[in-house]
Amino acid sequence: MANSAQARKRARQAVKARAHNGSLRSRLRTAVKAVQKAVLGGDKEAAQAVFQSSVSTIDSIADKKIIHKNTAARHKSRLSAAIKAMSA
Repeated sequence: MANSAQARKRARQAVKARAHNGSLRSRLRTAVKAVQKAVLGGDKEAAQAVFQSSVSTIDSIADKKIIHKNTAARHKSRLSAAIKAMSA
């Protein structure tokens, strides 16, 4: 347990930050799953529309350093490749 006032405050702040970061990470996972579901649905136009909104979500979460920028790029690349593979 934290002994100094400063350490107690940092512990309180860490709890808040962890909750906030967790909610953002959950938004990321939901966005990725939405695109995957649209791809499985088979409608390429709908999948591209969902992908566009998901890209902005992924980028904003990467900008906040919740995930690394390369991780965000990898997610976007794989989702994009899945959409492109639908037409083939």
